[in-house]
Formats: sequence, structure tokens, C-alpha cells
Amino acid sequence: MKKILTIFVLSLFMFSCSDKTKSNFSTKDLTVTYVTAPLNVPSIIEKENSILKKHLNGVDIKYAEITSGADQSQALASGSVQILNAIGGSSVIASAANGADIKILDIYSRAPKAFALFSKDASLNSPESLKGKTIAGPMGTNLHELLVSYLKSKNLTTNDVNFVNMSIPDALAALSSGKIDVALLGGPAAYKAEKAGLHKITDGEGYIEALICVATTQKYYNEHRDVIDAFLKAQKEILEFMENKPEDTKQIVCKALKLDDVAYTTMFGQYDFNSKVSDKDIEGLQKTADFMFKNKMIKKPINAKDLLIR
Repeated sequence: MKKILTIFVLSLFMFSCSDKTKSNFSTKDLTVTYVTAPLNVPSIIEKENSILKKHLNGVDIKYAEITSGADQSQALASGSVQILNAIGGSSVIASAANGADIKILDIYSRAPKAFALFSKDASLNSPESLKGKTIAGPMGTNLHELLVSYLKSKNLTTNDVNFVNMSIPDALAALSSGKIDVALLGGPAAYKAEKAGLHKITDGEGYIEALICVATTQKYYNEHRDVIDAFLKAQKEILEFMENKPEDTKQIVCKALKLDDVAYTTMFGQYDFNSKVSDKDIEGLQKTADFMFKNKMIKKPINAKDLLIR
């Protein structure tokens, strides 16, 4: 009896220990996008401090480094990614217009001044001067929207230029080597370009709202509300860390993006990381949606309020 009792107690102890690592959530794993550029401070802080892991104890957290808005939307639709933690509002709109199940949880950031068009040629100082020029940047992003909006201000379209889909680092390299005339740059790349003396044609102020969103599907939200709630709690902790420990935040981000203090301070001041969706944000999303529809970037009109999670 003593042996049986000992085995029984030992079994209970082992079960108790193993149960501590078992997930109490409705899923065993979660994949979120991880995008650091242009200056995605919350994502960097989260990963460095393992904040998601803390709030989703027992869940296997994976990070998908997908920078293209279109590719992020496809990953969400395929189920390979469950939360898009930093996707452009224009990409959400484009995906929803194509019939995809995609919903905005909240806002990641707002930063119209952080996005700009750069060139080596100072004579390129108006929409008209860009006619026939080769312009490169990431398609389906705030930068793409900035280019279209800037051209539209003088009744021009991307048909009047040679637009090339290219990542931000590649666009900066192509501009530096003289392979393109204009680069669409944001964050550290834009800062480096301006510091190097490149000509800034315009930034996004007055042209785009530059809303970056956090998104998932309505289906995932309905089936895994516990996971979403934990994610939002983690997001709150991240923002509190950024507010309460600005120096630590700066050091972590500077190390991750290889920035100096001046670069970080300059760029950080261009961003608003308040996650709450405001009426102004909804108006901005609607403005972008209307703009995209009028310019035939989407085939049907979109009501911005319908993009929010229900």
C-alpha cells in the first residue's frame, strides 16, 4: 500500500508539474507578423521582452517577418498567420474589398511625416516633374498611397510614371546607385536619406493619414476570444513600458535598428502609438477607402466602420 500510495502521489506531482506548461488557451500556437521598419517600436519591445509569451503562457508564439501588406493579407487568409501586428490601412481596405475576412482590432501607429519621396535630383519638386521618372517603393503600403495621392493632386496617376514594386532598403540602395529616380522611404531609411543630403520631394503630411493597424479575422476573433483578449492585454503592457521606460525603450530599439540617439529621437517624435481607434482614425480610413475606389485601386466602395472587429 505504501508503494502504491507513493506512486500515486508521485504521479499527481508529475502531472501537476507538466500541467503548468500546458496552455489553458483555446489554441496551442499563435503566429503574428513581426515588422520592424520603418520604426515599429511596439513590436521590437514585445519580442525583446517576451511580453506576448508572458500573457499567453503555454502558447507557442511564432513570428512571421512579412513586410508586404498584400503578402500579410494573403497569410492571414491562408491561416498561416492569425494576427497582423502592423499592416497598413490601405492594405486592409484592399483585402476587404476583395472579399477577404479581415478586421481591425485597433491602431498600431499614425505617422504621415515619417513617409516621404526622395531623389538625388533637386529639380524633382512637383508632381508634374515626376512624369516619366522611375519610382520605386513597396506596393500596397502607405508609401504607395502617398505617391498616388501626390500625383493625384495635379491630376496625374501612376500611369504617368514608371512605378517599380521594391522594399524600402532596396529602393534606397537603387536610388543611391542611380538605378531609379525617386525612392519611397520611411522611418530609418528616410532619416538616413535626409541626413545624407538627398532631396526630399514631399512627406505624407496633408496627403495620407498613414494609419498602421492591428488586424485579424472575424472568424478567429469569434473562436479564440481568449487569445485576442490576452494579446490586447500584452499590447497595453507594451505601451505602458514605452511610456514609463523611455530610455530603456530607446536603447532596445536603437540596438535592434542600429540607430543613434538623434535618429531615434527625431523619428520617434513623428509617431503616435496610441492604440485606441478614434473617430478621426475612422474618418482617415474612410478617406483612404474612398480615394482607393475613385482611383480604381479597389473595385467596390468600402465602409470604414465595417472594417472594425465586431
